[in-house]
Amino acid sequence: MVHPLLLLQFLRDILTPILFPAAAKAGGEALKTAHTSVDTITYTWLVMAILIILSILATTGIKNVPGKLQNFMEVIVGGIEKTVVDTMGKHGLPFFPLIATLFLFILVCNLISLLPGFYPPTGNLNTTAALAVIVFCTTHVVGIKEHGFSYVKHFLGPVWWLAWMIFFIEIIGHLSRVLSLSLRLFGNIGGHEIVIMVFFALVPFLAPLVMTVLGLLVCIIQSIVFMMLAMMYIHGAVEEAH
Repeated sequence: MVHPLLLLQFLRDILTPILFPAAAKAGGEALKTAHTSVDTITYTWLVMAILIILSILATTGIKNVPGKLQNFMEVIVGGIEKTVVDTMGKHGLPFFPLIATLFLFILVCNLISLLPGFYPPTGNLNTTAALAVIVFCTTHVVGIKEHGFSYVKHFLGPVWWLAWMIFFIEIIGHLSRVLSLSLRLFGNIGGHEIVIMVFFALVPFLAPLVMTVLGLLVCIIQSIVFMMLAMMYIHGAVEEAH
């Protein structure tokens, strides 16, 4: 949620002159844009720190009889692994680290928007576009590595005399995946913020409970959607062209 006062707002004053000196001097809209970028960077670092700390705590002193944290993380990681295998098959396991990282990063980025004073990095188009580019590049790097030059067959279709037209359609379709992945995640998280502000204006007492539940669903669903689409795109690049 875009809050009027952010928990780590003091870092904005420290980092803005360092990262965006021209905007800090210019002021106005340039300074507002710089502040948004700094907030995104700051809370991205925070999410990364949370995930790293959780990983260290969950993997330190692993026991046969797991504790609460180990049990919780095993359920999440095991669930993601099962989803990868069910969607991509056994050959999808090499991509499990990437898929799990994307899901957990996006989920935590989304969830912190529910906490007062926290800014969701996925509420910034730069973040979602970067995630989409990672999926896009991985898809085609894997496709080329798996099939070599034959990977071009994925773009030509089954009918040889229509290959020239199918090729351009496929290129447009693959490039649109970057827009689709980035705008869908950004739009849902950003739209959620607007809905919350409207609800707070209309029913300030009911809004927190209703919108927290709705926001929780949006955060989880959008993380799953991004993960599923990433798996489908990578799986499509790995399998043989039809």
